[in-house]
Amino acid sequence: MAEPLAHRRPSESPLCTTSTHRNAEAMNGHAPRQASGRDGTIRIASVPANHVYVRHLSPPEGDRVTRLEDPRPCGAPSGSQQWWPPVMLDPGWVDEHADAFDVFHLHFGFDAQTPEALKELLAALRRNGKPLVYTVHDLVNPHHVDEGEHRAQLDVLIPGADRLITLTPGAAQEIAARWGRTATVLPHPHVVEPDGLMRSRPRHDAFTVGLHAKSIRPNMDPLPVVRVLADVLPELPGAVLRVDCHPDVDDPASHWYAPGVLDELRGMSREGQLELSVHDYFDDDALWDYLINLDVSVLPYRFGTHSGWLEACYDLGTTVLAPSCGFYAQQRPCLTYGHDRQGLDAESLRDAVRTAYEERPVRRADPVERGAERFRIARAHETLYQGLL
Repeated sequence: MAEPLAHRRPSESPLCTTSTHRNAEAMNGHAPRQASGRDGTIRIASVPANHVYVRHLSPPEGDRVTRLEDPRPCGAPSGSQQWWPPVMLDPGWVDEHADAFDVFHLHFGFDAQTPEALKELLAALRRNGKPLVYTVHDLVNPHHVDEGEHRAQLDVLIPGADRLITLTPGAAQEIAARWGRTATVLPHPHVVEPDGLMRSRPRHDAFTVGLHAKSIRPNMDPLPVVRVLADVLPELPGAVLRVDCHPDVDDPASHWYAPGVLDELRGMSREGQLELSVHDYFDDDALWDYLINLDVSVLPYRFGTHSGWLEACYDLGTTVLAPSCGFYAQQRPCLTYGHDRQGLDAESLRDAVRTAYEERPVRRADPVERGAERFRIARAHETLYQGLL
């Protein structure tokens, strides 16, 4: 699956609608909740299921939890692993498939859903007696310039969920302060597969600082960060700056068009200030190769909450420079610099780069502990699901 760490893609097409709807006897009440499957399994309708975060919520050998496969959306080619826009968010799908699952677990993928549509989803779950678990990955949506849209969605989901999960204590505190709800804090499982956790880091002479602008989603502001990095790295012997970007930012027909960005980056590249690489999305193997060959990965975010990219760097031993916004520093060990909606603190970024260069911190996940952590996370989910049945 291409770039699994970009937790969701904005849905640009409406959900498919199912043609058959269950006729519940008590449409305005709560149907009795069913126990788990006859063989003791707990069946989860997960939105999504085929995403590295969700796949790693079960241990490698499996457990009592089974997750339904993502239904293929309208227009997706046969055999495609595309899960967006999620068909399971259609209330008609819930009515039609209520006998197939015990718990509905929402992670992400609801970007295109209106608050009214989410209320209809909750109503469908209630009339079929199906509890909702919602993992709050994002308190602000990195794909939205206007925070109001995502906030309105959260105003439906967080009060309406039977159980809440989030990834950091800071996010749980904000959920409690804003909505008066308690969220169980469970860390993000490893992103890189077990074999990759034991992969040796390559030896090289250069000290490589990388910034991947991807398709420059709304929470990114890469140019001010790149300018500071290009200014400070010449002071550090052997340090080089690599900047990556997707070609769609230079395509006027693209949703991600960002006029002028590549022009400036190309100019800096010609002047020898950075190494520029413009390419399509990395697949998993290419992404791991890219990250493990960096000494430092700089996250150019001005708002956000959590990061799968940070988790992958931790798995591979690449030092992360994370912004002060969000709760990145609570996720995994990293260096931080000031960057939020108010702007960039250039001096703190310079200090963080110098610290990384001088100290060369080793902040890599222990493979054994990552495996044990994954087991604990899986068991916590299984216990939470069972408690709802």
